Amino acid sequence: QLQLVESGGGLVQPGGSLRLSCAASGSLRDYAIGWFRQAPGKERERVSCISSSGALRYYADSVKGRFTISRDNARNTVYLQMNGLKPEDTAVYTCAASRTCSVVPATYNSWGQGTQVTVSS
Repeated sequence: QLQLVESGGGLVQPGGSLRLSCAASGSLRDYAIGWFRQAPGKERERVSCISSSGALRYYADSVKGRFTISRDNARNTVYLQMNGLKPEDTAVYTCAASRTCSVVPATYNSWGQGTQVTVSS
């Protein structure tokens, strides 16, 4: 089973930027990769997803225009560039692999351990 490892989280001030990385133990070429986040007391939310080819990219309304997802299949890595961060973006961010982009977490069969993003002054 594909193993995913996230990195790049941390503490940032409002308006700041972070780039999250999702590195895979094997080839990502056949997988769509989604980024999910979950804040305390809230449901898990799909923030973004990129198709296996990279041709299709999806974003939650709350992050459109601020977040950008990309992938480098040669490096087996997917990135989430987060700009204009807001306190409400604070959450644990986790990447997951699926055959297609879906908003339903249960359709993803490989998950990373998550990385904490905290936006605070």
